[in-house]
Amino acid sequence: MTAGRAREAARNSETILAAAREVFLADARAPISAVAERAGVGISALYRRYPGKEDLLRTLCHDGLRRFVAEASQAAQLTDDWAAFETFLRAVVEADVHSLTVHLAGTFTPTAEMNADAMRAGELGNALFDRARPHMRPGIVPADVTILLDMCAAIRVPDATRTTELRRRYLTFLLDGLRADGPLPGPPPADAEANWRWRT
Repeated sequence: MTAGRAREAARNSETILAAAREVFLADARAPISAVAERAGVGISALYRRYPGKEDLLRTLCHDGLRRFVAEASQAAQLTDDWAAFETFLRAVVEADVHSLTVHLAGTFTPTAEMNADAMRAGELGNALFDRARPHMRPGIVPADVTILLDMCAAIRVPDATRTTELRRRYLTFLLDGLRADGPLPGPPPADAEANWRWRT
């Protein structure tokens, strides 16, 4: 394959994934033909890259997981513990990677590589949480953060720019709440409650 054709193939793949993200975030049950239509490619071109809908969903979600790992790794380089934790959460919300979990979990079978990346993501996220923990109100657990990210991902209006603005606004509320004084009502969520979407 020539360099020009390789670049074109890469662009087509990016276009398909961007279209798939839009389509499946709106409706995880949408047919794969809706992705081809949104991407402006023939269905045969899509099937050459992704043999079925599950392959496309898996790729899409794995990309989000890799972005999560990259943002956590970058934030971990900061020396200020709270700044590292806050930078990580803001980057994850900004990149909208958690929406993929909310909408696509349970719609495909993860690969061993995805499971390994998920373990890595958990380790990195928990390490950032542990660093920030002394600055938080009593009773906060990592599963609380998972559900807070779910809450931010649920904010969605027709205008993408406005969606981003609102998510930034409410994430700031949530971050302030993590640092407030006083106990929280009720017990914290169990890990199984925070991750129920992935359990079949």
